[in-house]
Amino acid sequence: MDSHSPVIPSTTSLSMAAKRPCPSQNPRAENNLGEVERRLEAFLSLSHVASLSLDLSFERLLQSLPSDSDSDLIDRALKMASLLLDAAKHSSRKRASNHNSLSWPLPPDLTIKVFSMLDTQSLCYASATCLLFSKCAKDPMCYANLDLTTLVPKVNNAVVATMIQRAGKGLRSLKLGVVPSAATSLGSCPPFVCTIRNAIVEVPNFSWNDKRSRQGRESSILTRCCLSPLSGDGGAPGALLRKLHLYNIERMDNASLGAALSACPSLLDLEIVGLHVELRQTLMSVSANCHLIERLFFESSKTGRDDSLKAQTCFELVNNCPHLTSLSLRGFKLHDCKVRVLVKGFRKLKYVDFSTSYSITGNFLRNLGSCNGGNLLEVLILRDCMHLKEMEVARLLTAILAGDFKLLVHLDISNREGLASEADWYHRCYNSRLCSSIMPTKQVLEARPDMCLVAEYPSAEGSYIETFDADMNSEISLPSQLSSHTSDGSIFMSTSESSYNSDQGSGNEDGQDANYVIYEESSDEIDFLSL
Repeated sequence: MDSHSPVIPSTTSLSMAAKRPCPSQNPRAENNLGEVERRLEAFLSLSHVASLSLDLSFERLLQSLPSDSDSDLIDRALKMASLLLDAAKHSSRKRASNHNSLSWPLPPDLTIKVFSMLDTQSLCYASATCLLFSKCAKDPMCYANLDLTTLVPKVNNAVVATMIQRAGKGLRSLKLGVVPSAATSLGSCPPFVCTIRNAIVEVPNFSWNDKRSRQGRESSILTRCCLSPLSGDGGAPGALLRKLHLYNIERMDNASLGAALSACPSLLDLEIVGLHVELRQTLMSVSANCHLIERLFFESSKTGRDDSLKAQTCFELVNNCPHLTSLSLRGFKLHDCKVRVLVKGFRKLKYVDFSTSYSITGNFLRNLGSCNGGNLLEVLILRDCMHLKEMEVARLLTAILAGDFKLLVHLDISNREGLASEADWYHRCYNSRLCSSIMPTKQVLEARPDMCLVAEYPSAEGSYIETFDADMNSEISLPSQLSSHTSDGSIFMSTSESSYNSDQGSGNEDGQDANYVIYEESSDEIDFLSL
């Protein structure tokens, strides 16, 4: 062997170095460790030697050994190189982490404060940067507001449980489920898309219908038990939760949702979209457990099919939840008598949205603007209510002219099928009727220039015409509910479920014509759902 050939430490020696036993427990190991370090230092001192020289030295070493030992030496060399590479990477990360700890200008408490202002996705990215950020990002304060909404199903029960466990009793807001990118508010961070191991930052650009079908295939990712951590640790995580938003968790059921709400007595804001849960059961759970609630947004997963709401449930909700200021029940089969109980009963109600609801004729609006419960309304949305009557809308506009609804700044009475006539609800009234004397739309706009009146109807041929839409500038600021998720149509529902005319009866009338032709949605009308 060449006297200048490098001395290669054995694999066993490197393994001992990797374990680094405590010298005080094993004095002999201390001597062995010193020998390994000396050999390793001698080996690393050859880093300045040209690569060709190392190749020649290694070849001469192989030639000096018996032929049957070549393979063993090469394997040991490869394994040693791998161990040395891993050790070097670990030391490099540790050195970088120490550098960050010394150069980062903020103390840990301020770093945690900054991290608590980040969205969940950005927080996860920051925690993967270095050891210092990882430690700071594990503070419960950083997980007070969790946004685990995704463009495609990627977050599973384990991720939710881990995040809620980290937040502990500091959890204040939780958003969970599958939301299409069109629903992302302007200026907000894209929805969080991750697994327990890594983050996915690139999402294919496909339509909402494709997302719905993919969600159906992967619905087991989030199951009915995904909210059970809210009840863990004696109910600490859910005790102070203020906001809970749930989107398209297909396996969620009434019992699981009710159990989750029972763990959230401090809830102020509840938003439910696309869950297969019953309206009556959900409102009963809210009434029994969430007495402080101020905003309730509930959109049905099956438009017009949920007729479960009872008058007694409405009375209980009004009596037990007196602080409600915003109520949205979209896509349900609601009767005027029950709606009137809700709108008139809530004394602080400012925002009402019954879009795409069946059976509402508008009768509940009579004498509402001058009484407690209706005189505080600022926003009233009755968009695409199947059975909304032209005469009731005319009465509403007349009441506004007479001085009722003084605080109303936004009224949406648009209907993709036109308003129902007084005599036959299935006889639709189009835009040509809006200028008639019974619909004082122009007079309302003249008398109330501060109000935004949206009245979009199809022409007799079926095309849409924007009849009236007053311009609202900086003087009027609508509530946050007038964001993308309350725009034309429901962006959360599949087209198969949003068949607007699947029910021929209003629920308030009898004896409808059995030969009534059901209008079908054309694919052109839902193109805005595509991304």
